[in-house]
Amino acid sequence: MGVSGIDEREELRRTVRAFLAEHADEAALRRAMESTVGHDPDVWRRFAGELGVTGLAVPEEYGGAGGIAELGVVCAEAGRVLMCGPFLSTALAGQVILASGDAEACAAYLPGIAAGETVATVAVAEADGRWRTSAQTSADTSHTSAARRGDGGWTLSGTKWFVTDGMTADLVLVAASTDDGPQVFAVRTDAVGLTRRPLATLDLTRRQARLDLDAVPARRVAAPDGAALVDHTLDVAATLLSIEQAAGARWLLEATTAYARDRVQFGRPIGSFQAVKHKLADVLVSVESAHSAAYRALDMWATGDPEFPLVASLAKAYCSEAYLHAAHEAVQLHGGIGFTWEHPAHLYLKRARSTHELFDPPSVHRARMAELLSVESGLPH
Repeated sequence: MGVSGIDEREELRRTVRAFLAEHADEAALRRAMESTVGHDPDVWRRFAGELGVTGLAVPEEYGGAGGIAELGVVCAEAGRVLMCGPFLSTALAGQVILASGDAEACAAYLPGIAAGETVATVAVAEADGRWRTSAQTSADTSHTSAARRGDGGWTLSGTKWFVTDGMTADLVLVAASTDDGPQVFAVRTDAVGLTRRPLATLDLTRRQARLDLDAVPARRVAAPDGAALVDHTLDVAATLLSIEQAAGARWLLEATTAYARDRVQFGRPIGSFQAVKHKLADVLVSVESAHSAAYRALDMWATGDPEFPLVASLAKAYCSEAYLHAAHEAVQLHGGIGFTWEHPAHLYLKRARSTHELFDPPSVHRARMAELLSVESGLPH
């Protein structure tokens, strides 16, 4: 990693943080939560278009710039302030299209994503809430199915749940079963037969939707191995979400530490009490470990390390619990004010709880790690 690359990423971090401080502060966050779409469309257009963040990790030939490390920078800054906007969904969808190797799909969809003109997302989970069933058959049990049309095209039928930013997306990448196994299909949200319904969610800073598909026209995103593409999609999703979780947990640690320095009780700052020190020290350890795990997964994705799937699951499992731990302690250590609607601690707690389950909870990722390790070692599983 060159010095110039580090400097460029730090400049990107400062630019994004300054933009979010001006346009995505707590007041803006609360307004977005109360809005119909769940974010400010004007702010999103500037964030995606003017700053070009959705073009990060998209090749220059499709209008992008930067790389995976830069994508991680923006993901962290967005997670730090609970930014309301379809960045995670759109960035993930772009990487799925790119990973497919389908040149026609890349040419058709990536320029719009890179320019900030297309909001995209992925749809994998179904009614059981599971995103994958095992490391080997991530989408083989999908009840959403694809059928060939007479003209050689495809139609999709089924229901997808917990689709992030599903109500505002222009493009959805849907995992569906075919006679040849799982495949990924691109669906325009104005397609005939597609019905979108908003879901009631705990976390109002990230909206989710249910998608009902009734013989919806779709375009197959051709990949040498459809099941591998679905697995890679979920590994990338877990990694980007882990970056976000680690950043949110760090914000909670910083905010709670500052409060412990300023809040005086019995004539002393509460941060001077041994019990408070112990709690903050425990959170610090978990936050630093979460940061290490998340960025290790990011680096292995960027370098194409064969153990990336294993470390992606490790990061998602650890970061999910670290974020939730930091949120619980933040609420507790802020005392009475931490339980109020006016204080932002509860917003982070809800985000931590929702991301704990999104793209599968830690228990599923630990089971997947055990499965991957048993396959690697040749042991039965």
